[in-house]
Amino acid sequence: MLVSQILKDKGDLVFTASPHETVGAAAALLHSRRVGAMIVLDEDGAIAGILSERDIVRVVAEGGGAALDRPIKGCMTKDVVFADPEETLDALLARMTDRRIRHLPVCKQGRLVGIISIGDLVKHKILEAQAEADGLKAYIAAG
Repeated sequence: MLVSQILKDKGDLVFTASPHETVGAAAALLHSRRVGAMIVLDEDGAIAGILSERDIVRVVAEGGGAALDRPIKGCMTKDVVFADPEETLDALLARMTDRRIRHLPVCKQGRLVGIISIGDLVKHKILEAQAEADGLKAYIAAG
């Protein structure tokens, strides 16, 4: 299965933030939107980084409650790992496991077209396995 197929099922909605928003405001947005990460866009609309729950936990653990008033540009992940719509589910699972990341922005020709989470990939991997099992059961039953 390709990333483009997953995005077709999931949709292409991507939550974004400015690097100047505070960590506290970003945490509130992640909570209200029920997502684990958002893409940080610079003034020109280019991807400047990604902010995840893990980034927020790390900065609060290091700086205490005062860290919530800092801009997210100081704690976001700047070395963003991307996915391409034509990559396979298995390739992304391997990359996310190797890099220990849970969210990948999906870009096509330099343009942000979606975001994929490890949960999205696991869900589709389970659906693939179930479809294969159902196919094998039907094959065996048909004799």
